[in-house]
Amino acid sequence: MKIVFLIIVFIHGLIHLLGFVKGYGLKEVKELTLPISKPMGLVWLTATALFLMYGILYSANSEYAWLIGLISVLMSQILIITFWKDARFGTIPNIVILIVSIISFGFHSFQKLVHQETNHILSQNKALDEKVITENAIKGLPEPVKNWLRHSGAIGKPYMSVGKVMQKAEIKMKPDQNNWMSATAIQYTTIDNPAFIWTVDVKMNSFLNFQGRDKFENGKGEMLIKLNSLFNVVNEKGAKMDESTAQRYLGEMVWFTSLALGPYISWKPINDTTASATLTYKGAKGSGTFYFNSKGDVTKYSALRYKGNDVDAKREEWVMSINDYKTFENIKVPAIMTATWKLNEGDWTWLKLEVLDIKYNRNASH
Repeated sequence: MKIVFLIIVFIHGLIHLLGFVKGYGLKEVKELTLPISKPMGLVWLTATALFLMYGILYSANSEYAWLIGLISVLMSQILIITFWKDARFGTIPNIVILIVSIISFGFHSFQKLVHQETNHILSQNKALDEKVITENAIKGLPEPVKNWLRHSGAIGKPYMSVGKVMQKAEIKMKPDQNNWMSATAIQYTTIDNPAFIWTVDVKMNSFLNFQGRDKFENGKGEMLIKLNSLFNVVNEKGAKMDESTAQRYLGEMVWFTSLALGPYISWKPINDTTASATLTYKGAKGSGTFYFNSKGDVTKYSALRYKGNDVDAKREEWVMSINDYKTFENIKVPAIMTATWKLNEGDWTWLKLEVLDIKYNRNASH
């Protein structure tokens, strides 16, 4: 689609050269029947240059492409209205370019917001000294948690202060949805000051997509979803969102082993392969249960989470099932998993997730 759009932009831009050619009498242009002065011919030439510049900036994914696109369309449409009899059909590509420019503006505005929020979260987290996790540090934890930390390779490794997780995913927005939507996501998580920011780009079809940002910061949770980066579909915050995002942060401990030793985490043993954990931080509180196999791999995380943020939203069982593992920076972590709501009307598996890469501490810098 991008190549087709660029072809439209360049052809549309080059067509404006006809006004310049006629204005300077370089060649007869039968398609333009109305007279064009030399000054007006220069305006046609400028429109050509602007469209060509826009095409180049758009192909390079420049954050300023949208602005040049809007200026190009404005100048072109003034010319078209002035020479309506000859040029009226140029309105069609102008409308297409206008729509794409507006969407581009929304995308870059959303990315700017996420960039600012990410920088703020990272700036609030202090880097830990090169202190390593020892057997003595884990002695107070439940046995299955200690086995997991040993098996993951965390013992003898530095404490984590920040992590960056690259993901790809498939998503279903509704239980009765037939087709999975492909998505890519980036998450930054801080450990010393518990926080995360997760940004996802979901492709619905050739024309529609949505961008989402989940955030947990200072004990507060937020969810923002925009259609084509422009129109708010979801913009939620509140006590239920605080609890739900705290539970999510807690569950993602499986990628950040140092979090198991954090001062805001309390553990309760259940049996030889199960333990529950609670995160309490700045008024937010969330609990969940971790399941392990005999080797020490974490196999599942479950929590009673609010399904939605409405007044009548109720807690439902939410399960993260782990299917496979990868090793990043010598730490074995869950890498292929699904997320499922266990509802009265049946299970709704809404997310299939694969971790592509994880960077810790200095390597997580962006």
